[in-house]
Amino acid sequence: EGLIEFYDSFKEMFEFFCKNTTIHGTIRLVCSDSNRMKTAFWTLLLLASFGMLYWQFALMFSQYWAYPVVLTMSMHSEPKMFPAITICNLDPYRFELVSEHLVQLDRMAEESITFLYGINTSARLFHMNDRNIHVQGLSNLSRSGFKLSQNFSLLRMSDLRSGKKHSSVGFRLCNSTGGNCFYKTYSSGMDAILEWYRFHYMNIMSQLPVIINISHHEEQIEDMVYSCQYDGEPCRPSDYDHFHHPVFGSCYTFNSKGTDPFWTATKPGIPYGLSLILRAEQKDHIPLLSTVAGVKVMIHNHNQTPFLEHEGFDIRPGIATTIGIQQDEVNRLGGNYGKCTTNGDDVDVKLLYNNSYTLQACLHSCFQHIMVQECGCGYYYYPLPAGAEYCDYNKQPAWGHCFYQLYNRLRNHHLNCFDQCPKPCRESLYKVSAGTAKWPSAKSQDWVRQALRHQNGYNSTSNRKDIAKVTIFYQQLNYQAVNESPLLSENLLLSSMGSQWSLWFGSSVLSVVEMFELLVDTLVLSLLFCYQRLRAKKTLRVSATIPSVSLALENYRVVQE
Repeated sequence: EGLIEFYDSFKEMFEFFCKNTTIHGTIRLVCSDSNRMKTAFWTLLLLASFGMLYWQFALMFSQYWAYPVVLTMSMHSEPKMFPAITICNLDPYRFELVSEHLVQLDRMAEESITFLYGINTSARLFHMNDRNIHVQGLSNLSRSGFKLSQNFSLLRMSDLRSGKKHSSVGFRLCNSTGGNCFYKTYSSGMDAILEWYRFHYMNIMSQLPVIINISHHEEQIEDMVYSCQYDGEPCRPSDYDHFHHPVFGSCYTFNSKGTDPFWTATKPGIPYGLSLILRAEQKDHIPLLSTVAGVKVMIHNHNQTPFLEHEGFDIRPGIATTIGIQQDEVNRLGGNYGKCTTNGDDVDVKLLYNNSYTLQACLHSCFQHIMVQECGCGYYYYPLPAGAEYCDYNKQPAWGHCFYQLYNRLRNHHLNCFDQCPKPCRESLYKVSAGTAKWPSAKSQDWVRQALRHQNGYNSTSNRKDIAKVTIFYQQLNYQAVNESPLLSENLLLSSMGSQWSLWFGSSVLSVVEMFELLVDTLVLSLLFCYQRLRAKKTLRVSATIPSVSLALENYRVVQE
């Protein structure tokens, strides 16, 4: 008490607080104490203000804990690296090891088309004398005894819907016991034939070894790319990587790593882009895998696996195509504000691709892991996990039934792959705009062909339907960055709380300290009053006990005497 002066009562403490605090309206509780109506009015008003204040606080905290984001867009202009470009010739090869089975499959397809539509396609569709691709080491492999299954014949089905007769084409799939059958049907007979052919094709290709190095055995890039220039300079042999796609054929990726200064884009415009003259001739090695003639092109990020079936586009033969690209960069927050991954290390799915993380690579890997677990084999178009093998209906007769059901579950988001595969936190997207023109023109095609024939070994005599020209360039070097930022950050939350406090009480942070001081004083004064009361009770108890003890001792002396 010598250091701190305490109040004599709660009333004195409260009056001192109301007269000296910076909170507006509290002094009215003391000044109008003789008028009970005014005192009650200001008391209710202050309590209502407190209620509104903390109701607003609850709304702000609920919004803050929802972690909303706002998108901010900014423009940047600087030299940057040209994207990776993948081209495929849409001409898959017949490997010598499985060429006999592919010939049998072509005959089955011919019989099915004749059965469905009465068309004899043997002379117009299939070319049995096309050369096969021989890979060293494959010819010494023992024959696996593979046989094409006759249990998946194409059928035409009819049904009545809305009083009209509709027909569809498909094939029948059953589980391992022959039950739970369903028809994989399509309203378009063309789609049904292509899917049926690919289903058998995957079983045939599963006979090949998982890892095949065909880079030194098939045609070189000069057989597909007649001319390649970037920024006016000829391309170098080290500027591309080669791989073979089972559906899209021989593929080449330019600037796949994105580390060579040669591919730095310093100027926008057509003259400073990538210009290619491509062979678009279709030799029809496996015509039913793709009914498109031309070249498949995909623009993507560096160190990224190109998923041409999802994002690629086609270049027509006999056409000059100019493709302008513009880059957008998306930066996601992650954490509490959304689910994203920086490099895929924190994702539960083990990637089966050796390149950087992408959403498609994660989804394909997740689906392949689930398929190996539930179907006992892997889908041919995706890489295999360790110790697994590709599906073959001679070994796993019901894998098609299992695969199509799993794929429908994935498409309908009933598998947990979309939950396990977040988007990348940082992603570059390319917007594409294209223009086309006939190339070469009727008057220039003769000298263009002569130039290609002397310089590149071009020997075709068809009328401009077997070559194509494509130019890919940056429309402008400035790119748009889309960044996620918190809608309600900590600083904005405190600012909003201060605004609400000032709105309802016209005060500041020091007013909060005054209220905290009031609470502390109330607690200390309550403890002091409790201590004084306990001390007073103890004093009364002692004073009441001493006389009785003295009287008892006096009586004891009298008795003893």
